[in-house]
Amino acid sequence: MSIERVKAYFGKYGMEDRVLEFDVSSATVELAAKALCCKPERIAKTLSFMVDGGAVLVVTAGDMKIDNRKYKDRFGVKAKMLSAQEAVAMTGHAVGGVCPFAVNEGVAVYLDVSLKRFDTVFPACGSSNSAIELTIPELETYSGNGGWVDVCREAV
Repeated sequence: MSIERVKAYFGKYGMEDRVLEFDVSSATVELAAKALCCKPERIAKTLSFMVDGGAVLVVTAGDMKIDNRKYKDRFGVKAKMLSAQEAVAMTGHAVGGVCPFAVNEGVAVYLDVSLKRFDTVFPACGSSNSAIELTIPELETYSGNGGWVDVCREAV
């Protein structure tokens, strides 16, 4: 299971006990916010895209959407999300639990600047009913962050 990979990953840092599992789904921003009793914008959603035949993950605040112009300017291609099957095969995580931890080799991970306004955020942990609360410096460290990007706009 994907969540077991994530727990093992955090176990290397003595943090596996910080992974939260819920009796309810946290597969969407709204469901995760409800499960965590927090505002939706503090959910760090991980979006998976195809870029030059490989997977790219962009972690963004829950209240943001990809800005197609910014995305194309940054990555040089139109934003094309991975299908559910591609997400599992390429990232190692299923849709609803895609996260920037314990991903398959070669997956690039970027953090969107929309996250910087928070002290802590809640990314998923490989399943549709999990999360972990991390500070932004912790997210930078444990996500394998390939850099900060500005590819989003506020959801309307």
